[in-house]
Order: sequence, then C-alpha cells, then structure tokens
Amino acid sequence: MFEQRITFNQTLGLTVESLAATGPTARITMRPELVGHFLYGRLHGGVISATLDAMGGLALMVAIGEKHPDENAEQIMHRFARMGTIDLRVDFLRQGIGQHFIASAEVTRLGGRVGSTQMRLVNDAGLLIATGAAAYMVS
Repeated sequence: MFEQRITFNQTLGLTVESLAATGPTARITMRPELVGHFLYGRLHGGVISATLDAMGGLALMVAIGEKHPDENAEQIMHRFARMGTIDLRVDFLRQGIGQHFIASAEVTRLGGRVGSTQMRLVNDAGLLIATGAAAYMVS
C-alpha cells in the first residue's frame, strides 16, 4: 500500500526495507529527477522533507495496526484514511550526497487523536543527512 497506492511515494522512489516494531525503514536510490543542485548533484531538500514526512506516516500506520490487532483490514484502512500531517520540522544537517539514502522513523507518542514521530535520513555511507519531527492527525 505504502509503495504503490500512495503515488507520490512512487515518484520519490521509496522502497520499504523493514516494517520492524522498532520503526520502519525505506530506501531511496539517487536519480537525476531528485537532484536539487545541478552542480553538485545533491538530493533536493523537498525530497528529504517529503521522505521524512512519509516515513513518519508509515511508522504511525504500523503502530496503529499493532494497537488494533482485533480489527480487520477494512477497519484499519479506514483509520489510515483520516491521517494527515499537522506539523513537520526538518533539520538539514549535511548535503544530500550519496548513491542511495535510508530513511527511518519511530513513533514517540500515539494518542487517540494525534501521533508524534521522529525521523532520520542517512546516506549510503551511514552519514546522518537530516532529522525530522512531526505530529499527525490519526483520528
């Protein structure tokens, strides 16, 4: 669902690597469409922000599914339909240079109406490129 039904994630090229309970991870392979600075070939800041936002949402999807194990797929999908970003903060720490990038997220709080997450983006050398924190409407 995350990779194919959310078409913007296809545009970003997000590929889920893990849905671990400790937090999901996804990969982006660098390609020309994602470059923000043509001279240096850096990953565009908007791509970084969108990736971190998507990962925060994915972490909450996993957490919501785990919080409601008795619900069927249709009920869980209905919960996902109400999700939306309330607030997103991104700290750009280094230039987005690399062949690929790994994004991860963890849920810091899942309430009845609002969920909070922290996200990270590292490059293929393991260097931390950006961090993020976000709040999402979950009901």
